[in-house]
Amino acid sequence: MRITGIEGRHLRRRKRTTVPDRIASPAPDLVQRVFHAGDLDEKWCGDITYVQVGGSWMYLACVLDICSRRVLGWSMASHMRTELVIDALNMAVATRGGSVTGVIFHADRGAQYTAAMFAQVCDGYGIRRSMGRVGSSYDNALAESFWQGLKRETMYQRLFTTMRQARLEIFQWLTYYNVRRRHSALNYLSPVEFEQQHLSAAKLAIAA
Repeated sequence: MRITGIEGRHLRRRKRTTVPDRIASPAPDLVQRVFHAGDLDEKWCGDITYVQVGGSWMYLACVLDICSRRVLGWSMASHMRTELVIDALNMAVATRGGSVTGVIFHADRGAQYTAAMFAQVCDGYGIRRSMGRVGSSYDNALAESFWQGLKRETMYQRLFTTMRQARLEIFQWLTYYNVRRRHSALNYLSPVEFEQQHLSAAKLAIAA
């Protein structure tokens, strides 16, 4: 191909973020690939992806509400320790006002999500953990789809040169996603619009 002056497009090498822990605290799969929910805070999902910053890697963890697709919490750091996913979960809990008892939190079987420390945090909030199989992206398909959109519209458009730039642009995109990004699964509403409509309908039903 080079002889003819034509070169194929090279896909970026995928960096592995799901690394199982040999000493783990796994959980059953309570979601079973059913990535929709009848109410807010019924099911959440979380995952980690990588972000190239200059010549190094940063890691981004997010928590989404499966019902509304809203990003409830996120955390970004230069490591993939358990604290990364705990910080994202803590933000999600704070977004919901601190009362999340009974929420199902679904993730893969990476070391961060199977860690005893993460299990203790979930237990403290009354969150029920759920996990898919190792190496099966379909078992966390909603999170995988979310990452594809984020990368396509941010990371694949430019190379971040500093941590500050990466944080700012990702924060701006997450805000745009929550407030303005319309989803066919949400009747073409944004996650925030969907939640507002959902809560209004629930209040009317109670009043009736």
